[in-house]
Amino acid sequence: MFRKLYDWVLRMAHHRHALVALFAVSFAEASFFPVPPDAMLIPMVLARRDRAWLIAGVCTLASILGGMLGYTIGYFLHDFANWLLERFRHNAFQDFTQAYNHYGTWLILVKGFTPIPFKLVTIASGLSGFPFGWFVLLATITRAARFFLVAALLKKFGAPVQELIEKRLNWFAWGFLLLLVGGFVALRYL
Repeated sequence: MFRKLYDWVLRMAHHRHALVALFAVSFAEASFFPVPPDAMLIPMVLARRDRAWLIAGVCTLASILGGMLGYTIGYFLHDFANWLLERFRHNAFQDFTQAYNHYGTWLILVKGFTPIPFKLVTIASGLSGFPFGWFVLLATITRAARFFLVAALLKKFGAPVQELIEKRLNWFAWGFLLLLVGGFVALRYL
């Protein structure tokens, strides 16, 4: 089931529009799309280890720009979210805003480094009115650390990693999906 998708992404890594596609996926994931860019980043770096830093850079830049859009979406949903949460419990939105602004730095840094969709953090940052400049700086740190770390590991250990992934592709794909779903479930209870 996953073999065709994996093979397609590997072929896409050599396509002249590969970086544009990665940019689009990474941008969208940070603002409205649920699939992490790792689904393209990892096979692209494995296929083109000589371009690992460029691939990680494109992924990082797009994620930060997409995060800015996600922040803007949250910012403009502020009044609606306030109205909606107040229907459930008095001061619910105020409590959310205070809690997010208190723990926001750590939430952005930790969740930006995980495969949990980054849009959840970007939109929440805008909703809570988290300081925009601080948000952009934190997003840059966490996303760059994540994508460049993945690229560095794949650049250095690429051949054995690629062999392992290809040998156990279904296990990796199901594990990735499980992590993604687990991230959504965990967020529901945080």
